[in-house]
Amino acid sequence: MAERHINFFELRDAAAKPGCPLCRIVSDRAERYIDNMLFEHVADRGFRKVHRDAGGFCASHSRALVSFRDGLAVAILGRDILEDRILSFKKRKPWRPKAQCPVCAERDRIEFEYLGFLAGCAGDSADEKELRDAITASGGLCAPHYGKLLESCKKLPSWITCFHEKKFDNLKERVDNFIELSAYGRQAEFLTLCERDQLVWKELATNLRGSADK
Repeated sequence: MAERHINFFELRDAAAKPGCPLCRIVSDRAERYIDNMLFEHVADRGFRKVHRDAGGFCASHSRALVSFRDGLAVAILGRDILEDRILSFKKRKPWRPKAQCPVCAERDRIEFEYLGFLAGCAGDSADEKELRDAITASGGLCAPHYGKLLESCKKLPSWITCFHEKKFDNLKERVDNFIELSAYGRQAEFLTLCERDQLVWKELATNLRGSADK
């Protein structure tokens, strides 16, 4: 890491907050992407075509549109999709998008960029040590993002694999203990668990699906 990159700052800051750091970055960047798109690109024919070929945004990202105040931009983009849907209705033909949701495509690009950046933190520079300390002091990556990291990068720094293997092994042990002490007649033992371990099922769900909870 020759010099501090925006990826360094975003990963370091995201690691200081609850949840998977990369989930948080992806969520924040996707929100900014939608905001910028509505403000700057709704009149761009190139973007309009990309958006139309994709059949608009996916269900998840479409739901986010109601939180933005640019109703005109949402209406203009939505009209394109509605027109295509009406045409398919009249032809009695299935309507199928030709491309990926633009926000999902941007999400995939961001994930690939940041996973590659994280995988490259194998040195002993002050910046790399700072980022390594920030990640290992956090909850680490969720299972989906750690899985993508393993798939996309052939060689990973040992600190990343050691940290995450220990993290998920520990989570399984705590889940096993939670299940065992949830059995009938073991309520007194269950109540001796700390609050975090009593709610470990929430932590498990979050780690398995990924989360952008803030």
